[in-house]
Amino acid sequence: MDLILSHPDQSIKVYTVTELTEQIQQLIEGRFENVWVEGEISNFRCPMSGHYYMSLKDEYAQIKAVMFRGQNKNLKFIPKDGLKVIAKGRINVYPPRGEYQLIVEYIEPLGIGALALAFEELKKKLAAQGLFDQSIKKPIPFLPQKVAVVTSPTGAAIRDFLKVIRRRFANLEITIVPVRVQGEGATEEIIRAIELINEKLDVDIIVLTRGGGSIEDLWAFNKEELAFAIRRSKIPIVSAVGHEIDWTISDFAADLRAPTPSAAAEILVKEKETLIKRVSDLRERLIAGIKNRLVQNFLEINRLRKMLKDPSRMLQERLLRIDELGARCERAIRQILEKKKEGISSIQKTLSICSPKNRIDRGRQELMFNEKRMVSSIMHILNENKMRIKRLKNRLEDLSPFSVLKRGYSITIRISDGKVITDPSDTEKGEKIRILLAKGNIIGVVLSTERKDEGRNEL
Repeated sequence: MDLILSHPDQSIKVYTVTELTEQIQQLIEGRFENVWVEGEISNFRCPMSGHYYMSLKDEYAQIKAVMFRGQNKNLKFIPKDGLKVIAKGRINVYPPRGEYQLIVEYIEPLGIGALALAFEELKKKLAAQGLFDQSIKKPIPFLPQKVAVVTSPTGAAIRDFLKVIRRRFANLEITIVPVRVQGEGATEEIIRAIELINEKLDVDIIVLTRGGGSIEDLWAFNKEELAFAIRRSKIPIVSAVGHEIDWTISDFAADLRAPTPSAAAEILVKEKETLIKRVSDLRERLIAGIKNRLVQNFLEINRLRKMLKDPSRMLQERLLRIDELGARCERAIRQILEKKKEGISSIQKTLSICSPKNRIDRGRQELMFNEKRMVSSIMHILNENKMRIKRLKNRLEDLSPFSVLKRGYSITIRISDGKVITDPSDTEKGEKIRILLAKGNIIGVVLSTERKDEGRNEL
């Protein structure tokens, strides 16, 4: 309830504690629906409910936080005091204690976890833009003749790649484009190398590769600008970065991802001996198939030759068949014509008996009669519904409490809890009451109470 207190200068609005708390709750929760908070865990506890309760603090402040069981069951670690984390959630006001707290939806250790978070956010962003769609990826050549490798010329990745290439197909043309694969400026060098290859080199495929390492070591391949450069390339790109368990943004954006540099070489280049053997096997199968097909065709020709009859006899048989079919058609046509004549005669007799004009007149009269009946029925139903609605309206007005108030009665309500007072003993002296009348309310204070005797009815 809002109370307006008299003041010499102005009216002052007085909030109840609940009203003020609700206003604060709407303001804070509406402003901080999705926030990231960095801090150190303290006062961590996990009761039988399975929820995580803790405080996040820094050097100058702290905030209470709770992570409910449905969210924390997906965590890969158990929070503990002293652990620095980054948490995502929303600010919530808890009215019974007048406190605000962070409802945590996601939490991870600070440091490596921050990079992982950045990686996931960028992956979601680029995926939403369609950079990873399989439909836009270019096909990989079956046996590329010219390959450009963008990598560090001194790393183990290029040695493993070349070793596999020499073993499987030694006369392949390999062009190495040297770049830095980690550290500041590495991403820009990789992008320039991709653009240079597209502009200057005549190659069938580009391979981006480097050896394994930590997430920081591989971060040059986790940049948004590199993903766009890969998609702009007119030449298909294979990404072979790190070990099999490592995934980078370039892996998702590339036309093909290889788990390791060696695997990239094995995917791109088939073994020369295997291809030669495969071609030889196909040649032998093709020759055998052709021979078998010729034999089958020869046998089929002999079978058809035996079945073939003398053309003059076949022609005579066809002529006889035509004459027979002509006679049958002539008889059928005569029968059909006779039936049609009989039908026409019958229709003529029926038309002469049943004049269409008479049928139309009867139908018109019946239609007019039905129209009048329908209009009369609809008007009767409408009148009945109007009377029924009027009766219900009068009944509702008679039963309405406001009708009782209009006859001079009133309803007394205790202001403190809104309860209707029917017994004088339900009130105390000095208690505020509201009296509901037909045309307004009266606010009053109980001065004294009187209880009527049973069986008496005093006004």
